[in-house]
Amino acid sequence: MNTYLQAGLDALNDGTRMAIFQKLANGPMAVNEIAATLPVSRPAVSQHLRVLQNAGLITGSKTGTRRHYQLDPEGIARLRAHFDQVWDKALTSFQASIASPKASAKIEKKNKHKGGKKNAKDPRSRRP
Repeated sequence: MNTYLQAGLDALNDGTRMAIFQKLANGPMAVNEIAATLPVSRPAVSQHLRVLQNAGLITGSKTGTRRHYQLDPEGIARLRAHFDQVWDKALTSFQASIASPKASAKIEKKNKHKGGKKNAKDPRSRRP
């Protein structure tokens, strides 16, 4: 796995960092603005921002005395490409399993069984 990708996934594994990431999806924000919306201190927010920045998920810029952060499109593109690839593999695998004659027979057998006798041991099959 790509080092930047792994760093990005690891960074988002923390609830506070994920919350910050989601807030920045709405647009650039200053550290104080972010800290005002979270139950952690401003220095803690700065540490989380540093982790997200080192993972390549956000960028920071200075405007006067304030520092603003925003999502980094390149970092987001890496994450998206990874999940698109995972999703494509999953769909391809699912399509292949459905298309195989063995799988089709198994599905038909299950569907026939559902319409048949109810299992006396299954509490859901008992009538009140």
